[in-house]
Amino acid sequence: MLNRIVLMGRLVRDPELRHTQTGTAVASFTLAVDRDFKDKATGEKPTDFIDIVAWRQTAEFVTRYFTKGRMVVVEGRLQIRDWTDKEGNKRRSAEVIADNAYFGDSKKDAEAAGVAVVPPPGGYTNSYPPPAAPAGGDSFADFSDDDGELPF
Repeated sequence: MLNRIVLMGRLVRDPELRHTQTGTAVASFTLAVDRDFKDKATGEKPTDFIDIVAWRQTAEFVTRYFTKGRMVVVEGRLQIRDWTDKEGNKRRSAEVIADNAYFGDSKKDAEAAGVAVVPPPGGYTNSYPPPAAPAGGDSFADFSDDDGELPF
């Protein structure tokens, strides 16, 4: 059986990080995800607000690098949870258990939209040197043994 879900949406608020009694990190957040169609009456796309729960390293990553308004891609599974409210009524909730979370926007796009961007420890740096320019300044090379025959 298969239970996989991929969502892309904006964070409604900053993720909330908690720890279980054994010290396991768990983060809760909500994604605002637009539907693919427009409402005929208003001309706007309806939005679904989907509760997400992330555990361990994924929880720490989400709370460290994502803030309200950032575009996030979440990969995980759908889980239905039964619970009892304060009045003793049985309730049922659907939530996504996140296995992975990815940036859905660039740092530049987020800053242009006025969303706070939290840099990782050490800042945004490229640890690799830029690639060297090819000799002769041209990045394309001619085939010297081309006989003009196509292989198909």
